[in-house]
Amino acid sequence: MATFTTVELSSTDAAASAAFMSEVFDYGNTFYGDAYVDVHANDGFTVAFETVADQEVRPPLAIFQVDDLDATQAAVVAAGGAITVEQFDFPGGRRFQFREPGGNELSAWVAAAH
Repeated sequence: MATFTTVELSSTDAAASAAFMSEVFDYGNTFYGDAYVDVHANDGFTVAFETVADQEVRPPLAIFQVDDLDATQAAVVAAGGAITVEQFDFPGGRRFQFREPGGNELSAWVAAAH
């Protein structure tokens, strides 16, 4: 069994990103040198920030669980989104990826039927 424990994000200033999370959400931090910091969220989950050059910063992939994948895909397209990865099965269910009009890559998934 695996447990999802961390999401790692790039930042132009890891210390500033961690300080922001601490101030806004009251999360504690653990620094591993000047360029890497863990932000302790909930139940052992951490958000890690690593300092990178401006041109290397990429947004994370946010994934949304939905009730009806086909209806969500239709809504994405109707709202001006573009499908970037067609629906595919994975061990936990089915998903697809899309780009919203502002350029962010996102994903939606449904759990496998039991």
